Amino acid sequence: MDSLQAIKQRFGIIGNNTQLNLALEKAIRVAPTDISVLVTGESGVGKEVVPKIIHSLSHRKHAKYIAVNCGAIPEGTIDSELFGHEKGSFTGAIQNRSGYFEVADGGTIFLDEIGELPLTTQVRLLRVLENGEFLKVGSSKVQKTDVRIVAATNMKMSDAIHKGKFREDLYYRLSTVEIHLPPLRNRDADIHLLFRKFASDFAQKYKMPTIRLDDAAVNTLLGYSWPGNIRQLRNLTEQISVIEKNRTISDRLLKSYLPDHSKNLPAIVSDNISNTDFANEREILYKILFDMRNDITDLKKLTQELIESEEAGGKGQNTQVLIDKIYGKEDKTENINNTLEFIPKPKTEIFQGDSRLDSFDDAETVEETISLQEKEFEMIKQSLERNKGKRKLAAKELGISERTLYRKIKQYDL
Repeated sequence: MDSLQAIKQRFGIIGNNTQLNLALEKAIRVAPTDISVLVTGESGVGKEVVPKIIHSLSHRKHAKYIAVNCGAIPEGTIDSELFGHEKGSFTGAIQNRSGYFEVADGGTIFLDEIGELPLTTQVRLLRVLENGEFLKVGSSKVQKTDVRIVAATNMKMSDAIHKGKFREDLYYRLSTVEIHLPPLRNRDADIHLLFRKFASDFAQKYKMPTIRLDDAAVNTLLGYSWPGNIRQLRNLTEQISVIEKNRTISDRLLKSYLPDHSKNLPAIVSDNISNTDFANEREILYKILFDMRNDITDLKKLTQELIESEEAGGKGQNTQVLIDKIYGKEDKTENINNTLEFIPKPKTEIFQGDSRLDSFDDAETVEETISLQEKEFEMIKQSLERNKGKRKLAAKELGISERTLYRKIKQYDL
């Protein structure tokens, strides 16, 4: 059996973190068996390398290895992708098609983002794990397959099971052996090593001198939380390598490339956010909107009193009294101005249909507002821009599944 160091060299794994070494040693030990493996860890920690190690060290290494991103396949077609379909089984099925489990017979299938599988597909997968049997879509003929399954997820599976999004029996079949990869922030000694490796790789790729960090920049690099883990570090290193002319990177310059997530995120969301959480947020938002409308109604009444006071002939004194009333509501009107953009109603003027409008040059109008749907569009668009079009990172930032983000992108034609 290959040594740990040999495996690291073979697959380009950098670092000597204890947790990382334990995970790799576990992968090496289970590789010769046919045990199902579940790889866990945050997005961007490099979970995809574990199934490659397992496959290459198993007796299946000369058979096919297929990696499937379950979160990237639309719900309506994932059964066909995995298990195949018969001609005429649904609209567009113009011929028979073999699925991944048929094609990879005798080999290994890596199911990435396994937590995104629809419940109906989970039932089919459970049958494959239990007895190696599956049915093509539109077929009643049972077929056999001999496939080793390695799955991966960045979800907390206990939460998904509790919410009814993932079958508990399937989880226990998949996680016969569970391998956890640590986040980059827990690998302090490896962060600078990875940066130097990526910097060297990109220097060769783009035929330019290698960038390096000064001492202060190294401390900043080690102190950052790296929410995107190794993927984020690699992308940042490539970006700096290409853009910066000065090959010595200062602390100040490095910080300009590190996003401040406390300011960039549209909202603070957790990994286990639910539809109920969003429903509660909507209720709070609607209450604020109605309160703001009531405040605007009060202002309209005050201005109407002002107009009536003028007609009564006491313009100067009554106007001043009314102005005092309005400015007595200073805090409330300031809140209205700050939150006005959220009020979903068409353009409205404080004074409507009155010829005396000309005498009030400072009269303020309520500008056309942004609907909740437009706000959602802007949030998704900005998140995609911040994450350079990477849907998985954008979905995690927004607190939604990648499949939901995919639907929203199609809906808004992004």
